[in-house]
Amino acid sequence: MGWDRGEPVVTDDAELVALAAGGSEHAFRTLYRGYVRPVYWLAHDLVGNSADAEDVTQETFLVAWRKLPGLQLAGDSLLPWLVTICRFQAANRIRRQQRERTHTTDAPDDSVPDTVDVAQQVIDDQMAASILAEVGRLSPTDREIFRLCAVEGYAYQAAADELGVAHGTVRNRLSRIRGRLRTVVTETEST
Repeated sequence: MGWDRGEPVVTDDAELVALAAGGSEHAFRTLYRGYVRPVYWLAHDLVGNSADAEDVTQETFLVAWRKLPGLQLAGDSLLPWLVTICRFQAANRIRRQQRERTHTTDAPDDSVPDTVDVAQQVIDDQMAASILAEVGRLSPTDREIFRLCAVEGYAYQAAADELGVAHGTVRNRLSRIRGRLRTVVTETEST
C-alpha cells in the first residue's frame, strides 16, 4: 500500500467505505471523486437541468456521508447505493418543486412528471448493474483506463502518463471498452 500525504492509497470501495465511516475525509473525498460524475449524470437525467442536478448530486453525497457508518456494502461498488440515494433525492426535489408550483400558480405544469416511473428505475438499476459487471470483467489495466478517462475525465495522454503506457494504447483500449459497454447497454435495453 502506498502513501499519499500521510493517508493510505486505497482503491477498494469496501475499504474506502470503512475508512470514511470511521471519519476519514480523505477516503470520502476519494469516493466522491470516483462517483460524482455518474451520480451527476443520473441526477441530470432525472431532474432535467444542470442547477437542480448539481443540488441533487450534493444532497446525495451529503446523505451518503451521514449514512456511511451504518452501511454494509453489498457488492464491490458503492455506485448502486449512491444511485438509490440519488433517485430518492431527485424524487424529493421534483415533489418539492411541484408543491411550490401548486402554491404559486393554478395552472398545471406538464414539464414535471406526476410520478416516478418505477419501471424505468428498474431498467436503470439493471443497466447500472450490467455496466458494473462488465467493468468488473475488464483487465486491471482496462479498468484503470476506464476509471481515469470515463469516470475522472482524464485526456488520453494524461491517462497514458499516469499508467506508463502509450497514448495509442489508451485510445484503442478505451474505444474497445466503450464498444463493450455499448453492447451491454443495447442488450439491457432490449430485455
